[in-house]
Amino acid sequence: MDINEKLAKEFKLRREQVDNTVALIDDDKTIPFIARYRKEQTGSLDDTILRELSDRLTYLRNLEKRKEEIVSSITEQEKMTNEIAAAIEKAETLVEVEDIYRPFKPKRKTRGSVAREKGLEPLAEIILAQNTATAPEKEAEAFVNAEKGVNSVEEAVQGALDIIAEDLSDNAELRKKLREEIFANGVISSTAASEEANEVYKNYFEYSEPVGKIAGHRVLALDRGEKEDALKVTVTLSEGIGEKMCVKELVKNTSVCGNLVRSACEDSFKRLIFPSIEREVRSELTANAAEGAIKVFASNLKQLIMAPPVKNTVTLGLDPGYAHGCKCAVVDNTGKVLDTAIVYLTRSKNEAETAKKVLSNMIEKHHVSTIAIGNGTASRETEQFTAELIKSVSHKVQYMVVSEAGASVYSASKLAAEEFPDYDVSLRSAVSIARRLQDPLAELVKIDPKAIGVGQYQHDMPKARLDDALKGVVEDCVNSVGVDLNTASYSLLSYISGINSAVAKNIVAYREENGEFTDRKQLLKVKKLGAKAYEQCAGFLRISGGKNPLDNTGIHPESYNAAKLLMEKSGISEGELGNADKIRERLKSVKLRDVSEETGAGLPTLNDIVKELEKPGRDPRDELPPPLMRSGDVMELKDLKPGMELVGTVRNVVDYGAFVDIGVHEDGLVHISQLADRFVRNPFEVVKVNDVVKVRVLDVDLKRGRISLTMRKQG
Repeated sequence: MDINEKLAKEFKLRREQVDNTVALIDDDKTIPFIARYRKEQTGSLDDTILRELSDRLTYLRNLEKRKEEIVSSITEQEKMTNEIAAAIEKAETLVEVEDIYRPFKPKRKTRGSVAREKGLEPLAEIILAQNTATAPEKEAEAFVNAEKGVNSVEEAVQGALDIIAEDLSDNAELRKKLREEIFANGVISSTAASEEANEVYKNYFEYSEPVGKIAGHRVLALDRGEKEDALKVTVTLSEGIGEKMCVKELVKNTSVCGNLVRSACEDSFKRLIFPSIEREVRSELTANAAEGAIKVFASNLKQLIMAPPVKNTVTLGLDPGYAHGCKCAVVDNTGKVLDTAIVYLTRSKNEAETAKKVLSNMIEKHHVSTIAIGNGTASRETEQFTAELIKSVSHKVQYMVVSEAGASVYSASKLAAEEFPDYDVSLRSAVSIARRLQDPLAELVKIDPKAIGVGQYQHDMPKARLDDALKGVVEDCVNSVGVDLNTASYSLLSYISGINSAVAKNIVAYREENGEFTDRKQLLKVKKLGAKAYEQCAGFLRISGGKNPLDNTGIHPESYNAAKLLMEKSGISEGELGNADKIRERLKSVKLRDVSEETGAGLPTLNDIVKELEKPGRDPRDELPPPLMRSGDVMELKDLKPGMELVGTVRNVVDYGAFVDIGVHEDGLVHISQLADRFVRNPFEVVKVNDVVKVRVLDVDLKRGRISLTMRKQG
């Protein structure tokens, strides 16, 4: 297989793009580096396409490797034919290749293998020939042999039929047709496994749906229900269809032998083929559902950690609680902790009054302008308390309820202990909540992405695949924003292209020992950071106020000469960097194509240089709408009435809709059918995490704490 040619066709790319991209991947260049600094070679492919292409490249290479192993095995058995070789070469999936290999695999003891050991294969061939003149019982007499364990004509015939059934079950082409038939016309069904089955799965106690139409989240629900012994799940074909396909494969006539072959076909389908293919179909459904869920998780995670930072504010973080109180931490605009406290808002009126004084003093003393409230236990009471509190403060203060998913994981981690050795675990959580509002990316990279809570069925996903996908998302986000080399934590630095955790720690150690970096080239003095790592990381690391103003941009050092020549030719001075209007005016006198020819830098690189000169150290998050801050009265679930129109923030997107925070303790669900006035196939067509949306209340279930919302227009 010409893998690169296949990739070019599948991704609708030029062969040259694929060849260059594969060469870069094979040279251990990271996806963020390739996407940002090798646009000329890839034709400006973005990180999403590059990751998909890289994953597909790995799959196709594994497929080719497996084909080679199978060809070698069959050849060693001296059973290779031109037909088998052609079938293997033609196969496009691992499943197809394994089907071809089935007849040649070393088999455990089966009815068919036992019959072969008894010497019944020639009898099977006689019956399979279906000669109308053949009397199978008479032919079988010659195979009766007590020493071999064939004690009667009936046993001989049955053994021959077992061989025919097993051979048919190994027919790769038939198995492929049956799989396609199941995906086209099969039905997946579930019933309660027992009378005591978990009521969580009651929607699936009497459930069926076409195999080809079932949504991924329902596949995962069925899998989990089955794993927890709550459901019995089956795949079925209409009565007789599978048997007919098997019969059509072998039966030639209605002779005595033909009827025996028919019975062997029916036995093969029920006993061998269908149970095996049912497992394969279920496995494929699960794999596809898992891949879909991983994509949903990855998309949500990207939106969450790329949420616009709330910059230049002093923030009060509140980690709500009942028995152990509300943990409070004030951090300045750089995330430095200024003050901490523990107050009790819910135990008594006197303690609540004391809490009000403590927090009012903290707000006034440190000029707090934003408050971040964790959405866990006692969040509702804490929000109500905060809404009243800020009315009595002398300056404007706004608050936002933020997800505290993973905050406790971080607080108890080794990293948190290193950051805050003098603080109790609970106070570290309050600091994390405050910082999440100020800079979601910098804070959330410290937490295992699976603990952030924006996926669905993440605990049922293949762990290695999920980890790779989520790590890729974080890596892409961190590199697209870039980090300040002199302030970034080692956990943030470790996601930069070309830098691992050990090198990230060495960068911090160098910084602590030698003071702030003043030049990107100093990175080459960091232990274990060689030329190859420098090439990949340098462009993503920013130095503010250093010797070279270009060090505070996303311009790679390899392109400094091109940038300087462009500045010289257009008359842009260092003092004008960041003045977009002035730079655009200056560039009117220069043709980028001329600069490209003179420097060897491609037009995509020069266009990126221009953007960086216009806005050095630009943060793509600044171009997004700001988060929805609140300062008014707090509603409770009982305050909601059908028809009410509200504004909320999308907190999670799943296959079947979106969960929206509308300012009450529970998030409301906008079902996929309510996302728009048109048919929506995928919720991501309409919404993403952190979107601010207008919704209308459809229904409120006080008993179950559920809110149904719509984004459709009335009427």
